[in-house]
Amino acid sequence: MASLLKVDPEVKLKVDSFRERITSEPNMKKRKLEDHEETFQGTKVFVMPNGMLKSNQQLVDIIEKVKPEIRLLIEKCNTVKMWVQLLIPRIEDGNNFGVSIQEETVAELRTVESEAASYLDQISRYYITRAKLVSKIAKYPHVEDYRRTVTEIDEKEYISLRLIISELRNQYVTLHDMILKNIEKIKRPRSSNAETLY
Repeated sequence: MASLLKVDPEVKLKVDSFRERITSEPNMKKRKLEDHEETFQGTKVFVMPNGMLKSNQQLVDIIEKVKPEIRLLIEKCNTVKMWVQLLIPRIEDGNNFGVSIQEETVAELRTVESEAASYLDQISRYYITRAKLVSKIAKYPHVEDYRRTVTEIDEKEYISLRLIISELRNQYVTLHDMILKNIEKIKRPRSSNAETLY
């Protein structure tokens, strides 16, 4: 009976060393790679089967060409809007038809400016949405639908960029037409009655 309770010193040494190892490294994660045992700290990172999933370079090139045009439209609208606002005379009774044309022009410029700013937001949302999908692909590499969704989002963004370019053109043409047709009323909203007296 006494021989059963007796602990072999070699086994006791192994148990003590094991106990010391597990208590001294509580936050370490261990993975066995091939035949070598290595210790890694931190979060587990998945590797894409084909390497890193990069941005769609064709779309990035288009976006890099479109963004300066959007910013330019915003700046031009802001400048013309300020010019028209400075031409608006003080509030008086009488002929205010020219003033209403100025106010409509300012409102149209404000609308175009806010639409152009929304185009920049749309581009940012595209990158955010795509990044979320790519992270899901990394997390669930066996789900093919995520990969297909990235392709679909890229195609949708290409169509959106084409529409944005068309809208930029349309907004320039519309503003040019509106301002050109009403340029005299914008510059001089109230006609002077002194000319008609003599």
